[in-house]
Amino acid sequence: MKLLTGNDLATGDVTWWTGSGWSRHVEDAADVGEKGEAILQTESGAQRVNGAYVIDAETTPDGPRPAHIKDRIRALGPTVRPDLTLKPSDPNAGSWVI
Repeated sequence: MKLLTGNDLATGDVTWWTGSGWSRHVEDAADVGEKGEAILQTESGAQRVNGAYVIDAETTPDGPRPAHIKDRIRALGPTVRPDLTLKPSDPNAGSWVI
């Protein structure tokens, strides 16, 4: 499984390609397969995201899980305080980071 991630140009938020746009939540991310580079070209030209790149991920019952720890941390949000994650009311929000 391949995902696209980058940063929103307006807010700097980490974003994930959904197949039709960008989301702050990794569980919304779509598998881009071999089309990742082509989508990156289009999206970079549209100037919606900055620093976008293709990553490896695996499918889980809760949605995609980035393969690399760096991207898992990007998906979760700040690691210093669980209440600052993207979903602070979800007790399992950071359970798969490490």
